[in-house]
Amino acid sequence: MSLFSVLDRERTVARPGFSRWMVPPAALCVHLCIGEAYAFSVFNLPMTKLLGITKSTPDDWKLTQLGWIFSLAIVFLGVSSAVFGRWVEENGPRRSMVAAAFCWGGGFLIGALGVSIHNLWLVYLGYGVLGGCGLGIGYISPVSTLIKWFPDRPGMATGMAIMGFGGGAFIAAPLSVWLMHRFSTPTHIGVAETFVALGIIYFCFMLVGATIVRVPAPGWHPEGYIAPPPRKLVTDQNVHVYQALKTPQFWLIWWVLCLNVTAGIGVLGQASAMSQEMFPGRVGPIAAAGFVGLMSLFNMGGRFTWATISDYLGRKNTYMVFFLLGIVLYCTVPHAGRGGNVPLFVVCFLIIISMYGGSFSTLPAYLKDMFGTRYVGAIHGMMLTAWSAAGIFGPTLVNYIRQYQINHAVPKADAYNATMYLMAGLLVIGFFCNLAIKQVDKRHHMVENEADAVGVA
Repeated sequence: MSLFSVLDRERTVARPGFSRWMVPPAALCVHLCIGEAYAFSVFNLPMTKLLGITKSTPDDWKLTQLGWIFSLAIVFLGVSSAVFGRWVEENGPRRSMVAAAFCWGGGFLIGALGVSIHNLWLVYLGYGVLGGCGLGIGYISPVSTLIKWFPDRPGMATGMAIMGFGGGAFIAAPLSVWLMHRFSTPTHIGVAETFVALGIIYFCFMLVGATIVRVPAPGWHPEGYIAPPPRKLVTDQNVHVYQALKTPQFWLIWWVLCLNVTAGIGVLGQASAMSQEMFPGRVGPIAAAGFVGLMSLFNMGGRFTWATISDYLGRKNTYMVFFLLGIVLYCTVPHAGRGGNVPLFVVCFLIIISMYGGSFSTLPAYLKDMFGTRYVGAIHGMMLTAWSAAGIFGPTLVNYIRQYQINHAVPKADAYNATMYLMAGLLVIGFFCNLAIKQVDKRHHMVENEADAVGVA
């Protein structure tokens, strides 16, 4: 027996009497750690002053350059989840969680080295590429496992699996600010040391999750479980992962996710800087970090709440709410900024971020309804390439439109207004994509025992 055999899927099959309620904490151990990505904006302004300390110098990094760190991480989240989706399904959650821990923790350490020697490309490689792979593998690791443990409440199950990712920033934002303060000196900003500390902490907690997680035995069902009667837009058949790519439903949902995430992720990635620039003198770094943390809490709560609601409202109808309400809220933000109405600004973005998180947690159940449970993990991994695309579109739109506005003498407080209206327009397109989704045609369904014929575990 090899040292790594403890990571084999067969070693993680739950014994009789194992409580399925032990699996959500295992998922949270991983997702709360990788959810730090949503708090990365607290590093943006300090990293523009690594050389100047109190103010930026010509040789310091610019916000537009730093925005690519977060974008790269999201790109490689989607790429790695698509590439390794089948591997995660076949090897089980424990092996994939351990792999994610090494990538995520290692990404922080390489990023710390890049900050120390002031090499931005090394930060891109560490946090963006390697850390992004840790994000992708860690993100999808517990999702299909929880759906199998909770066939009676798939929306709630995915909400439990993914809410930690949204809540990670609630811990990471204040923790990062505190660590930077502890490590800073009059001649040094403690970003590198903070990266090292976070990398070690997250690595250890992700290993705890990998130790706890279990998969259900073949054919297991909860006691008293009765399969629900057929419903519209909910199939009891399975579609193979590669066949799903040939359906219009896959690509319509891809655009639904991409457009909704583009609208939210650009704002989320610059939440700290945006709140300070839209309300100068009223929102400082500490208050902005608190705002990021509060957004994280609503991101986390929205993931569980909206996914649970979708079990009753239906996935398609839930996304309709996301788009219609989101359009109204994005159009309201510029008015809040011009009127100096901080509470209205905060309320708008808290609701927006709750729906942003809810779109992610509702997605796996949406895919399960469309394509069945057999390959939902691998299909989910493929679908997250939409997140990768949005990780480029969203921050790029926010950062570069902001810079364009400032270059043309628009005050910083008003530099985000055009972007908010553009985001509302994207949600209009997403609404019609979701409206067009119908049941998957029967010709795409797998025949009985086809899974055994293709040799998929």
